[in-house]
Amino acid sequence: MNDETYIKLCIELAKRAVGFVSPNPLVGCVIVKNNKIIGAGFHQKYGDNHAEVNAINSAKESLKDSTLYVNLEPCAHFGNTPPCTEVIIKSGIKKVVVGTVDPNPLVQGNGIKILKQSGIDIKVGVLEKECYELNKFFFKFIQKKVPFITLKIAQTLDGFIADKFYNSKWISSISSRKIVHSMRAQYDAVLVGVNTANLDNPLLNVRFGEGRNPIRIVLDTDLKIDKSIKLITKNFDKKTIVFCSEEAKNNKKNKVKNLMSNGVDVISVDELKGGLDLNQIMKILSRKNITSVLVEGGARIFSSFIQKKLWDEINIFIAPKILGKGLTAFSNLGSGKIDDVYEFKNVNIEKVNNDTLITISKN
Repeated sequence: MNDETYIKLCIELAKRAVGFVSPNPLVGCVIVKNNKIIGAGFHQKYGDNHAEVNAINSAKESLKDSTLYVNLEPCAHFGNTPPCTEVIIKSGIKKVVVGTVDPNPLVQGNGIKILKQSGIDIKVGVLEKECYELNKFFFKFIQKKVPFITLKIAQTLDGFIADKFYNSKWISSISSRKIVHSMRAQYDAVLVGVNTANLDNPLLNVRFGEGRNPIRIVLDTDLKIDKSIKLITKNFDKKTIVFCSEEAKNNKKNKVKNLMSNGVDVISVDELKGGLDLNQIMKILSRKNITSVLVEGGARIFSSFIQKKLWDEINIFIAPKILGKGLTAFSNLGSGKIDDVYEFKNVNIEKVNNDTLITISKN
């Protein structure tokens, strides 16, 4: 097998920890000697051993003159665990093949430099694009200090996300909803507006498939959230956050007290024209080590993220259904003139049974 094949294996190993290592990156590692894999491992949980250490510890024979493959540059600093570079150097490994450089300022080429200085042969940049895609949340978080943001929309052929009575269950197919639940397991947090929270009464958890449940965020300027909805009453893991205006938090102290008694974190932020300050919210989430946010509605929320240019990706599930009348995803967006249209270029289209998934990337 060649270098690309082994790095692909590293990527597949790394994916096993999706949802469990944030804010750390997903990393997989394999060790090869005489064209045979003698060790393999991945970073399984935040705070635990890194992939390289797990791979080295799994080897049942001498690592002398072997090659270590890893999708992200080995760390060279003390964090929750000692530097991986030290373990690699002591192991007798002869060569290290790296998918991509770690953008973390604490690493960012230092790991590669230290390994080279110790006499280890280094190769960098194997399947770099794929390795970046694997850790796009981590890269954005480290480089921009804000979470990676994806908008998730389910709509009919004629562009409606709900009927005129605000009913949206179910526009998309069960196959599409399974994908969405898989996405929830990958993202640190899921975000909705208060209207979606009150009208749809969602759980915003992972029910179709396996994975950890994300943090649940509600944007609620005036604290209109219904205290009886599931996001409040079933907040057993205490992972629901409500953002509101400072005025609402001061004027509705009894409601705040009730929410907090149910384990809800109520955070006040600045109020701007048209809603809460999204930039401020994203910075707060970043300080909470939330590296990724899946935005699931509604129309006002979708429009705000587009207007503020805060999105990184848009996933639109289009069901082969015609509603005729209803609510559209971007009804609050733009002037309605063709000259002011929002145009996107990086577009991918795939089938999900009878539904169609359109994925739009900013970069």
